[in-house]
Amino acid sequence: MLNMLRARVTRDAPPQAAKFHAVSPPGGYRMVFDMASDRSFFAVSLLLFLGSAVVTIIWCQSMPTMHGGAMTTAGVDWPATASSFLAMWLAMMAAMMLPSLMPMLTRYRRTVAATGLRLDRLTALASAGYFFVWVLFGVVVLTLQGALMVLEAQVPMVSHAEPLAAILAILIAGAFQFSAAKARALSCCRNAPTPMQADMMTAWRHGLRLGLRCAACCANLMAILLVIGMMDLCAMIAVTAAITAERLMPGGQRVAHAVGAAAFLAGLFLTMGAFVL
Repeated sequence: MLNMLRARVTRDAPPQAAKFHAVSPPGGYRMVFDMASDRSFFAVSLLLFLGSAVVTIIWCQSMPTMHGGAMTTAGVDWPATASSFLAMWLAMMAAMMLPSLMPMLTRYRRTVAATGLRLDRLTALASAGYFFVWVLFGVVVLTLQGALMVLEAQVPMVSHAEPLAAILAILIAGAFQFSAAKARALSCCRNAPTPMQADMMTAWRHGLRLGLRCAACCANLMAILLVIGMMDLCAMIAVTAAITAERLMPGGQRVAHAVGAAAFLAGLFLTMGAFVL
């Protein structure tokens, strides 16, 4: 009797139900595929973060603190120096920015996952666009550092003014955390729109936009790192924690204000120390 009822229900089921049952297994397979893809994405991201962090730590321990006066222009092989600097810079940016970049890439992957088109390739291209912006930022830093080195060689008094200039930069960077410009930049970075199109050019442009928003948001915090010493590991960890916290924690503006207060107090402490000494 039970078998007869089952047969009747199956025979009398509407076409929509039959269609639903027909497409359910592929949908299930798609969900399993997306979960596996997400696990691979997080695994690769974690490996990249750990690898870049290890490389950065090794560089920090093997090189002197790099700021304006750390090098001289005598006998500098500029092409080799530029290549080494940019490689080091890229590894450092990967270690510092991946913690806050991963949620944005995850949101992008979930948006375009429905298309089923080259998800990992699109993610890699968006990441490449993001870090391309930071490489350009590194070129600017290298250019300014080279110009400062040349200026120091020609005007020795410049090196004596560097400590006070560094303190002033820290104070300005801390005060900037309370500005309307910082609030707008942080809001744009935390609420970056995600494109719906799943093509390679859109992925590249999305990565560029993320990189530009990110650079605009944390340029003042990166300036603190640069004037303290780019290879100062403690400063690098502190700046990374500040950047990640103000982007990902609830109440990002309050976090930014706390970071600004800490930076401003540090600048005042350094100012008092400079005048006492």
